[in-house]
Amino acid sequence: MPDPGADRDLRVRLAAFEWLRGQADLYDGVLPWTVLSKGFEFEGARVPLASMQGIFKPKVLPEIPLTIRTASHDPYHDDLAGDGGVLRYAYRGDDPWHRDNRGLRLAMERRVPLIYLYGIAEGKYVPAWPVLIVGDDPAKKMFTVQIEESARLRPDVSRTAEGRQPLEPPALDAGADARRSYITRAFQARLHQRAFRERVLGAYKTQCALCRLRHEELLDAAHIIGDTEADGEPVIPNGLALCKLHHAAYDRHFLTVTPTYVIEVRPSILAEDDGPMLLHGLKEMHGRGIYLPHHREHHPDRERLERRYRRFRAAG
Repeated sequence: MPDPGADRDLRVRLAAFEWLRGQADLYDGVLPWTVLSKGFEFEGARVPLASMQGIFKPKVLPEIPLTIRTASHDPYHDDLAGDGGVLRYAYRGDDPWHRDNRGLRLAMERRVPLIYLYGIAEGKYVPAWPVLIVGDDPAKKMFTVQIEESARLRPDVSRTAEGRQPLEPPALDAGADARRSYITRAFQARLHQRAFRERVLGAYKTQCALCRLRHEELLDAAHIIGDTEADGEPVIPNGLALCKLHHAAYDRHFLTVTPTYVIEVRPSILAEDDGPMLLHGLKEMHGRGIYLPHHREHHPDRERLERRYRRFRAAG
């Protein structure tokens, strides 16, 4: 017998995934709380993707949650180590049989896909979807979460309505494990990049440290020392808020910031005559001091700037 409830549940989830894809594109991968809590419309009903509960089931769904969420300072200490291509998500509270924990256990049993929202700053979240609950550890009060390949979770709804499983069971081959590990590592890297950007732009009050441009869409968090190097940590003192023009110029040694927080333009650029963009965008920056964050502990690290400055001078 077809299960109308399961059919509707699946259609809501697929609609949520499609809506989330569009919103992630619109907000460059970091969604604000206001957007997630408002959600989208589905057959006349509003479907929010988040509420104050970390494990959230909108009213339109009968049994199984739609999202799991970790706040930027979450008390449950979810584990993003990604060991073996999986993540850990803490139970709600101490009662293993709390309705939210039962809901995730049911999602695991039925292999129902969810959305994972990870907080990187106050009111800002990086989403991962679809994710599956693939393990339950009552002793540690933790669920095991696996990020899946989107292409494997786009079933034909008509087949599901006939009572068949909406998801194929995961392959157990080494190739499938490697793909999941890659997806998890990519998610972790995206989290670090987005969190670094949010922290740096916040410290600089969402403006370019060189030209004071305030359009967030045109701002980047530039590393002083690259994140592939030993001390290239994604911390505010290793970052500068730069507009895209000055970020590109900084990375290519057209200009730099000295250890005394002064902008220095490469002599060959100062000697060029290539129109108003070069004049106003780069040459007029020479000798200016940069805008610094309000908190001294957020100022660019002078030792890192010195290392970067030596490279700038060596580049000519």
